[in-house]
Amino acid sequence: MTDTDTSLPFQTRIWFAWACFVRVLFDGQFAARVFALRSGPPELEPPPRAPSAEPAPGAASLDVSALQLLALLQREGRLVDFLQQDIVSFPDAEIGAAARVVHEGCRKALSSHVKIQPVRSEAEGGRVTLDERFDPAEIKLIGNVGGAAPYRGILRHRGWRVESVELPKLLEGHDGRVLAPAEVEL
Repeated sequence: MTDTDTSLPFQTRIWFAWACFVRVLFDGQFAARVFALRSGPPELEPPPRAPSAEPAPGAASLDVSALQLLALLQREGRLVDFLQQDIVSFPDAEIGAAARVVHEGCRKALSSHVKIQPVRSEAEGGRVTLDERFDPAEIKLIGNVGGAAPYRGILRHRGWRVESVELPKLLEGHDGRVLAPAEVEL
């Protein structure tokens, strides 16, 4: 090491060793570059990498669009606040009043960003017949299920299908894990 080099703290080296281990396992090009370094530093520096579009640490497994929709439901209807609140001790009238406000805001957010249509067009409670070509992903058979199609029964729930989703564009550097920032009044 030269005079200008500084060593990394032990904790940083542990984290770095783990990060390199994982990256060597899952990134073949990175593994090849590291493997080549065991015989000494390269004569030329590798070209700088483009900014990564990888999510923040810990967010790799998170679906940002799902979090974005949840954040919209929080902003418009305070859904997360309502669900996180322990409502056991509240009187039913207060819960009902709060549910109306949450319902109105969440319905507004959902209808503004997601187009939802019923799976079945018939009225609930009406009789339906399903031939052998029905899609089990769209229709769940309940009750006394047996035999083969055609099935005749009563429509208990029409189901819902998403036709389109139009979420706002995220700002660069946005952390999707923050559903609603903390608010501090000064």
